[in-house]
Amino acid sequence: MKTNLKQYVFNDPIYGFIRINDPLILELIETPYFQRLRRIAQVGLSSLVYPGAHHTRFHHALGCVHLMQQSISVLQSKGVAISAAESRALQIAILLHDIGHGPFSHAMEHSIIPNISHETLSLKFMHILNDQFKGALSLAISIFRGESERLFFNQLVSSQLDVDRLDYLKRDSFYTGVAEGNINSERLISMLNVVDQTLVIEEKGLYSVEKYLMARRFMYWQVYLHKTGIAAEAILIKIFERAKTLLKQGVLLQASDALMYFLNQSDDIQLSEQTMEQFSKLDDTDIYAAIKTWSDHNDVVLSHLCVMILNRSLLKIKIKDTPFSETKIASKTKLLEAAGYSKETWPYFVFSGTFSNLAYNPLNTPIYMIKKSGKKVNIATQLAPSFFEALSHKVEKYYICYPKKGF
Repeated sequence: MKTNLKQYVFNDPIYGFIRINDPLILELIETPYFQRLRRIAQVGLSSLVYPGAHHTRFHHALGCVHLMQQSISVLQSKGVAISAAESRALQIAILLHDIGHGPFSHAMEHSIIPNISHETLSLKFMHILNDQFKGALSLAISIFRGESERLFFNQLVSSQLDVDRLDYLKRDSFYTGVAEGNINSERLISMLNVVDQTLVIEEKGLYSVEKYLMARRFMYWQVYLHKTGIAAEAILIKIFERAKTLLKQGVLLQASDALMYFLNQSDDIQLSEQTMEQFSKLDDTDIYAAIKTWSDHNDVVLSHLCVMILNRSLLKIKIKDTPFSETKIASKTKLLEAAGYSKETWPYFVFSGTFSNLAYNPLNTPIYMIKKSGKKVNIATQLAPSFFEALSHKVEKYYICYPKKGF
């Protein structure tokens, strides 16, 4: 797999021109595995809430490479030794960190292949590509797995202040129009340094980190955990569950070969070569095409669920701080009973769940700051106690979805 390109310039609405001049990285971008990310929505079904949120994992991955290039340049300018091979590996690790995402990103992450994270799938794809490129990705894989002895390499790819978060917060804020999420990623990167092989932020970057953490908290409440998005993604999962149930009953369904492969699999599916090949062919298009087809299916449950997504006529959702009682949940089935839906189908339309928001996890490796004196400190010690408490307190919410009047 070879490319004649010596450099490729992507025109990005966030950063302007993103230049890629490493031939190996260009070849990786041209692979079908990576090109598939053009057809994977970055923020699931958030476009049903924010009409501009149609950006993809492809956008995000390229943005991450750009920020990694900047990070490497900043650190090298401050005397941190990073070889050409290490620079390439860092860029490859961040380029491919999301290559294992399936349709609608997190929305269907554990539905298509149960109990397998997108990180596990990304690593699997990276090993496949490493075989194709004769071991050229080995160092990148080590960094992606968090195994580099140079700890700051691992932190740049995955930590509480990593290149991934620096891009997706800024990018998702731009495409959704949620201004509270707009961070100054370039300034944060300019404040990076390395002490004892650990990534640190310089003292003058404290307020930028505060803004970054607040932006992350806001984006989760306003975008990633928006109640309409939660309802839509829950319906999407219910559609997948109903389709699998119907197939087990011998009901005929039309869908792409890749989607049918996973609909016919059991929950203990293994990551075989065939499974990975089929997954590499699966994207948002397969799901949307199936939903459009199934919206006319004679199974009223499947067709109704599909119409909900197509027409944005979603289930009603209520959220509160404590769990909903069984009595409350049962009371929401009256419309279903009146509409003639059998009792075994009620859980497709009335169900409860939970979600949480934690902007900063004090149990994970902390963000470190380097004082002007040269002392490395946990940034938690530099933040106002009330501010840190708000960021590090896990807020858990409970929701119930049920039909609206006129169902």
